Amino acid sequence: MSNLKKLILVALVGIISLFAEFVLHQPAIAFWLIVVVGGITTVSMLIGMIETLKSGKYGIDILAITAIVATLLVGEYWASLMVLIMLTGGDSLEDYASRQAGRELKSLLDNSPQTAHRLINEAIEDVPVEAVRINDLLLVKPGEIVPVDGKIVTGETTVDESSLTGESKPIEKKVHDLLMSGSINGDAAIHVKVVREATDSQYQTLVKLVKESEAKPAHFVRLADRYAVPFTLISYVIGGVAWFLSKDPVRFAEVLVVASPCPLILAAPVALVAGMSRSSKNGIVVKTGTTIEKLASAKSIAFDKTGTLTEGRLSVAEVHVEQPEYSQKELLQYAASTEQESTHILARSLIAYAKEKNIALMPVKNLEEVTGMGIQAVVAGISIRVGKNHFAGRETGIASEQTIVYISLNEQYVGYIAFKDIVRPESKQTVAQLSKLGVVKTIMLTGDQLSIAKQIADQVGISEIHANCLPEEKIQVLKNVSQTERPIIMVGDGVNDAPALAIADIGIAMGAHGSTAASESADAVILKDDLTRVSEAVRLSQNTMKIARQSVLIGLIICIILMLVASTGIIPALIGAILQEVVDTVSILSALRARK
Repeated sequence: MSNLKKLILVALVGIISLFAEFVLHQPAIAFWLIVVVGGITTVSMLIGMIETLKSGKYGIDILAITAIVATLLVGEYWASLMVLIMLTGGDSLEDYASRQAGRELKSLLDNSPQTAHRLINEAIEDVPVEAVRINDLLLVKPGEIVPVDGKIVTGETTVDESSLTGESKPIEKKVHDLLMSGSINGDAAIHVKVVREATDSQYQTLVKLVKESEAKPAHFVRLADRYAVPFTLISYVIGGVAWFLSKDPVRFAEVLVVASPCPLILAAPVALVAGMSRSSKNGIVVKTGTTIEKLASAKSIAFDKTGTLTEGRLSVAEVHVEQPEYSQKELLQYAASTEQESTHILARSLIAYAKEKNIALMPVKNLEEVTGMGIQAVVAGISIRVGKNHFAGRETGIASEQTIVYISLNEQYVGYIAFKDIVRPESKQTVAQLSKLGVVKTIMLTGDQLSIAKQIADQVGISEIHANCLPEEKIQVLKNVSQTERPIIMVGDGVNDAPALAIADIGIAMGAHGSTAASESADAVILKDDLTRVSEAVRLSQNTMKIARQSVLIGLIICIILMLVASTGIIPALIGAILQEVVDTVSILSALRARK
């Protein structure tokens, strides 16, 4: 039975009991109705408490059970009814808060693309999104949701990626730019070449994350357990002393009515769900409330290098000419023109660099890619080779930490172009922010050489480097982190990072352009291609936990004050039960501050 149905049942029993006592003048009927529903609720709570104890955790429902039983035994059955309404109403309110706080995530499901317009011989056919295959050509009309991940081949537009990244500003897209499924096209029709099928596209990855979030509710018991034992003991001591001094068992019941532990039961989970909602607004999908707790207390963090600390693409570091009859500009122009139809990562970087330098590309003829060696073609009547040193006519390669391609013109070696990895501009800022937030240890895990890794680490401020790492070696590094330096966060984006993300205390995947495997293995996913969201996730988690603790303590302090007052006999049991509702409302409203 849902919590809302339980609340309706208890309220209905309450109405019937009021009618029986004050209209029919049959208090016995009212008493036994409340006894029956109170007994059923108590047994249900008792079973749940036993299951909690079996799992090795302390059950805080004992106070609520004692309050219900005590008020019934001393004849304060209306107070017992108020406690029942408080418990079922509190659980219903928690459900409502969870639904409200998580609506940003669930809205993804409502906008899931269902069909695509496929172009075949200039004819358009509507097909289910699952039937779309890689390299299919799709038409995306103005205002439509992009059905799968693809690359624009015709047209320019602006797209709304707010449901994916939290970025409200429209993003300009042109030919060759990547489109994420789930983004909304602007006011221009475009042709898109499919690069990922529906099941592997960005939007479906997010839908899977949403379903995981729903399957793993954010019940957070450890914070409650921390306060449960002392609060329970304090409640019994105050109630017991009041009973002993007054010789009246009603006094014990009056104390326990206001001692009901709803601030413990409600405030922390509501704050955590609100924090998850707030994170999603900032482009961070957090799968469970426990992840927020761990993020808030993280002591160490490990980063993958390529695609995480760096942009995952190379830039031209040097154009070196060894034949005096050619200039750097000419060498760059010939090399970029030769590479203009290649899809290799170095070709894209070279062409981008040439465009930055306003170098016009010349027509290319007789293009041929030689597997494992390079590319050759004819440009402006000159036979050009771009690739490895032997392929370009140089006997030995240059010893360098950078990636190098060699160029020959008309079978004569002319020079080389060196490439370097681009460090994300926000990497250094992110590491510095994490340090301020209490993360004391930073680690780089990479498959690259130590010398390259050290250069990047020095630029961004990382203290510990593990180079030449295979996936299993990354796992071992994470396992070897001491308990005093935990919890540890792992941040990565590639398929090879998935095992490390799964084994870390908290795995964070860079999901905007990362692999599906990495996103599914992680505890949290950064939707926007921005590393500062990692430090923002830690900051939001710390703020959420601060609000959760404040909300719990506010409720408990008010409860203890009310218990002390109730021990004097000033507060009747029924009034105490009503006051407890006020305490619960204050705690929950305080917890909902985590949404802002």
